[in-house]
Amino acid sequence: MIYSLNGTLTHVETGMAVIECGGVGFKCMTTLTTHQQLPAVGEPVKLYTHLNVREDAMDLYGFSSPDEMNCFRMLTGVSGVGPKVGLAILSELAPEQVAMSIAAGDSKTLTRASGVGTKLAQRIVLELTDKVKKMALEGQGKTGFTPAAAGVVSASAHVSEAVNALSVLGYSPSEAAGVVARFDSSLPVEELIRLSLKAMAKRF
Repeated sequence: MIYSLNGTLTHVETGMAVIECGGVGFKCMTTLTTHQQLPAVGEPVKLYTHLNVREDAMDLYGFSSPDEMNCFRMLTGVSGVGPKVGLAILSELAPEQVAMSIAAGDSKTLTRASGVGTKLAQRIVLELTDKVKKMALEGQGKTGFTPAAAGVVSASAHVSEAVNALSVLGYSPSEAAGVVARFDSSLPVEELIRLSLKAMAKRF
């Protein structure tokens, strides 16, 4: 698995970028969000990547942040959501907006993305909500998500919603709960998510 590419940006088109690393040019499909954050051609760039392997092709997708990459992986894990739809959603919504929509059961927001109808949006919310719940249950015994941590989560609806949203982005419930607990639980959910993502981004 190619986790990231760190090289020189040699070519850019809408939805696509080529990064040269060690004399090899890697073609990466990108979201519009990542596209807008790319430097000028010839400048150094780093993208976090996901390799999609099919019978007839291997496609590489590049993202400006680990959160965008993780959100893409979660979205494309939903039945009926291919890479094209995943890119469309993340071209319209930031990862934290996607996570908030799923945590809040708001499928309507997802329909803002091209190619996402009402039924597909509802399926995305349903499947990822179930996945997050399963992660939390498994985490109680396997990932350190202890009853004490669960108590922290249940202490505030804002905290609980923020933890669920971060879980959508690929963070374990225990990890998310530990970071969210650093901040004032009375803050708006959006602010808790933003602060938590900022704190976790320092690791990369």
